[in-house]
Amino acid sequence: MSDNWDKTVDIVVVGSGAGGMLSALVAAHNHADVLIVEKEKLWGGTSATSGGGIWIPGSDQAKAAGFEDNLDDAFKYVRALSADNVPDANIRAYVDHAASMLRWVTAHTKVVYTSQPYPDYHAENPGGSTTGFRTHLPELFDGKLLGDDLKTQRMPSPAASLFGYLQWTFAETYELLYRSRGWFKHLVINMAKYWLDWPLRFTSRKDRRLTLGNALTGGLRLALKEADVPLWLSTPMQELVRDASGRVTGIVVTRNGKSFRIAARKGVVLAAGGFDKNQLMRDANAPLYPRALHSGGVTSNTGDAITAGQAIGADTLNMQSAWAAPVFYVPGEDRGRLVTIERALPGCIMVNQKGQRYLNEAASYHIVGQQMAQRAYDHGDASPSWMVFDMRYRHQFPMGPLLPLVPDWAQAGAVKAIMKKGRTVEELAVAMGVDPAALSATIARFNQGAAVGEDPDFHRGDAAYDKMYGDYRHQPNPCLRPLTDAPFYALPIYPGDIGTNGGLATNAKAQVVDTQGQPIAGLYAVGNNAASAMGESYPGAGVTIGPAMTFGYLAAREMTGAND
Repeated sequence: MSDNWDKTVDIVVVGSGAGGMLSALVAAHNHADVLIVEKEKLWGGTSATSGGGIWIPGSDQAKAAGFEDNLDDAFKYVRALSADNVPDANIRAYVDHAASMLRWVTAHTKVVYTSQPYPDYHAENPGGSTTGFRTHLPELFDGKLLGDDLKTQRMPSPAASLFGYLQWTFAETYELLYRSRGWFKHLVINMAKYWLDWPLRFTSRKDRRLTLGNALTGGLRLALKEADVPLWLSTPMQELVRDASGRVTGIVVTRNGKSFRIAARKGVVLAAGGFDKNQLMRDANAPLYPRALHSGGVTSNTGDAITAGQAIGADTLNMQSAWAAPVFYVPGEDRGRLVTIERALPGCIMVNQKGQRYLNEAASYHIVGQQMAQRAYDHGDASPSWMVFDMRYRHQFPMGPLLPLVPDWAQAGAVKAIMKKGRTVEELAVAMGVDPAALSATIARFNQGAAVGEDPDFHRGDAAYDKMYGDYRHQPNPCLRPLTDAPFYALPIYPGDIGTNGGLATNAKAQVVDTQGQPIAGLYAVGNNAASAMGESYPGAGVTIGPAMTFGYLAAREMTGAND
């Protein structure tokens, strides 16, 4: 190595999401000297704000739950959904090594995952699982174990927490959603634990009861601390450095306001997220998803590592693609709020600006987001669309930021500013700026089918995935009920995303490749820095973080020569 480096390590990882942290941890366990650099003052990336789910075919946890998976089925399922330009080898590498990755995480960290009866998003396709058990969710993690590092962990997304601070599990989500026996007592207990957590409550809004993405990243961060792997915050990467042979030998960062050169003997792992919040990159690459403000990604996802890779000749793939999603946007917030459960519950519909339904509201958020974006692009009448619901829904369920049991007047001011209300459907339509006759006709047609549990236009509630988020207490179709109870409400809903998923082209070992398809020595990319092996599809819950961690695991093993 040259003498003009300020620091030399074996491996430097750029980004502190789940993929980056796991790559660093695996490398450290294989006796490498590792450093993580994070551009923001907070660690955890988009992973920390997510549900923390991972899609893992053939896991030990699934077998323990009685589900015998077939990796060839899983490959066939993903291959048929993924873009044609994604190599078979990349998909195969993910499917074949995901379970090994999770086995390693289970053995070497305090992160605990359980397999869930959560159907694949296209479960009826060949190789799909209608019973689930490929999606895994993290168990609770005790944030006290992190000490002061808890304060610099990213907060969960507003869509994945209560009141913006109280963390909850998926089981607790359903308990609150259906207000099942004991729900209020459990809510009071959890709120009391939060507010009585002294002295932390005087210095931080963080909940030490970590769930979902905070549980995953918290567990990985603790393991890194125990392995003495340093994580430098507020240290953005400026460029990649190569030697005369073209090998990437290190990076240049900004640290304490000065340029700082870090050498990497074995390699650099780019794990810094997509370009969700870079409006110029979105304009140039992703015309279907034009609004950076509506992305659910974190504000630091500006594509810096992707452009740094391009600057040294790296190829890119599927830059037009994103993890599409319908989102609510609350004025003043820095991101859109993913809408997952609400669309499938009975007593609501989605309409465009003409008052017409145009999709199955209960389909996976990726499919709904794609359809909304395409409709907006083709017809200009779907951004925003409207979620329309009646008073019975309003009383029973949340609709994004609009909370049940809380009177309209007591809702947050920004929420009241976007909420529309009418004593009749026609009055609501006027408030929405929609033709009253058209909206009335749409609701009348929907109500006719919903009364007998049918949706002849878009088949809502037919698929296993639709039913999963429906109200199991409502039959014959848990996703359908006529909108009949006045007053009527509407909230604007936008075609958004939870991150871009096109990026640097990589091979099955997570090595970044150049425009000739040849690996760039010393350079790896994982997560949304790399073009996803899913192409433009979303096969199931956890196919964002699952591959990020799996390819982070493979990259670390490749760099360190591990063969265990």
